[in-house]
Amino acid sequence: MPEIYLDNNATTSAAPEVMESLLAFFSKRYGNPSSLHRLGLQAERAVDEARRALSGLLGAHEDEIVFTSGGTESVNLAVKGAAQAFKRKGNHIITTPIEHDAVLGSIKQLEQAGFTVDFAKVDAQGKVSPESVVELIKPNTILVAVMHVNNELGSINPINAIAKAVKAKNKGIIFFSDGAQAFGKLEIDLTHIDLYSISGHKFHAPKGSGALYVKKKTPLQPLISGGGQEFDLRSGTQNVPTIVGLAKAARLAYGHLKETRECWRELMADFLQGLKNIPEVKINSPVNALENTLNVSFDSIPSQVMMNSLEEKGIYVSAGSACSGAKGKPSHVLKAIGLPAKRIQSAIRFSFSRYNTHEEIHYVLENLQSIIYKLKKILR
Repeated sequence: MPEIYLDNNATTSAAPEVMESLLAFFSKRYGNPSSLHRLGLQAERAVDEARRALSGLLGAHEDEIVFTSGGTESVNLAVKGAAQAFKRKGNHIITTPIEHDAVLGSIKQLEQAGFTVDFAKVDAQGKVSPESVVELIKPNTILVAVMHVNNELGSINPINAIAKAVKAKNKGIIFFSDGAQAFGKLEIDLTHIDLYSISGHKFHAPKGSGALYVKKKTPLQPLISGGGQEFDLRSGTQNVPTIVGLAKAARLAYGHLKETRECWRELMADFLQGLKNIPEVKINSPVNALENTLNVSFDSIPSQVMMNSLEEKGIYVSAGSACSGAKGKPSHVLKAIGLPAKRIQSAIRFSFSRYNTHEEIHYVLENLQSIIYKLKKILR
């Protein structure tokens, strides 16, 4: 039985070239980047090269890249660090109801510390408009957080247009975007963005790798105290292997971006065409979603039942965010776009990587039809 992994928005396999690039830093080039001897300087050069690579892909300066342990830490540093740095100027935050739990959880903690929050409206496609954000701005607004690509739907927000509108209203407001599902999959333009988070394991880098873009002169209060690494924003000995792996994966992703997105378009067209033959399917993702992501509901079949049935055939998918799904919580994203409870409870997310094939899609479609026929008889 084949194993077909279609849960790439949850995590991806580390690319072989990435693994090859980082292994030496565990066993041979294992120096501490802060040490002044040869091994330490080798490690420091590797970190500097990785920072140069990442900044080049983002069109940023090298000292605007802060390496972290992943997307969640990057989000926490951005949201909490900015809020605490600006708390004397105001205590109002604007975000959206479709953000990842790392953003929503960080803001909830800030609320408990006396900050206030307003949620911008999203449309039925899970997208945020500049107008819906700007209308919430108050004199004490200090931070706006709007994700780039939604992890459950694949909807793409016009973050530069939103940030530009925010800055036109009040140039002192900090604009943060969670780029976990966008970096490595889209060209990134940070013209009007102050803070942008990156999660390595979403684009074939190792788990435990991530970064935060911090525009020059953007004040942040660090979350971790220590030796002052990463420009005094993230103390602690740098994890050289994962930093090297992150940079290698980023170079690979953008080196193959055009072919990868074309591959996703073809796979998605194939998948959508096959789904037309299954009347029980309702599409939840917008038409112009990122090409690797499709969220669908299977009429009256609970998500967990469908996931288990697909896994029996060697097909791995999810019911939405891996973080929320593990807790058994219904999707706050699907609720925010106005889907009824029954449709939310039967939602499944399929997400592709550049390693998926048409043969795998055909196998999934064949099994979906037989699984639905079988489950309909049982659940009737």
